[in-house]
Amino acid sequence: MASVGLRSVVVAWLRVLLPLAALAVLSTLFLLSRHPEEGRGIPYARVDAEARARDPQITAPRWATVTEDGARLTVAADSAAPDAAGGLTGARRLRVDWRAADGLAAQLTAPQLTVGDEAITLDGGVALSLNSGWTLDAPQVAAATDRSAVEATGGVQATAPFGEIEADRARLAPADDSQDPDYLLDFTGGVRLIYRP
Repeated sequence: MASVGLRSVVVAWLRVLLPLAALAVLSTLFLLSRHPEEGRGIPYARVDAEARARDPQITAPRWATVTEDGARLTVAADSAAPDAAGGLTGARRLRVDWRAADGLAAQLTAPQLTVGDEAITLDGGVALSLNSGWTLDAPQVAAATDRSAVEATGGVQATAPFGEIEADRARLAPADDSQDPDYLLDFTGGVRLIYRP
């Protein structure tokens, strides 16, 4: 019987002391917290609004499509400015990823891009690299948006696993034979091959 009385007394004291202890802990939490630094305001983006109004830009533009035969085309940049012709000029780190349905992939980089109805055109010195080991440099490259085709014009310099090729133009497209699912990289116009075994 004495243990029941002692237990009741302990429970009665704990009902008073535990809330007081919790209140003391919370009070010290707020009393000992750090004070905010003087002069530190709410962080805002450091952008010159007047410059943005004068020179409109698109930050992190991204555009993607899938052609009728299954090739995926993705265009991305860190920033770009629209021009009067509907293209993107002054693009920083402009890159185009082209991936055919069979896994063939190409990465293109260029300073300028124009998006048309049936193709996107990269200008100003285009670097193209294929996952098969080929690299091409050309002044202009157009990638079709309705079918799997990439065409480089204006003088092409290519590096292949077996050597170098120079030509007026190059075209990457599926083979004309519908039975052959492979892609052909076709060089035309003043082709010069330097073979390095």
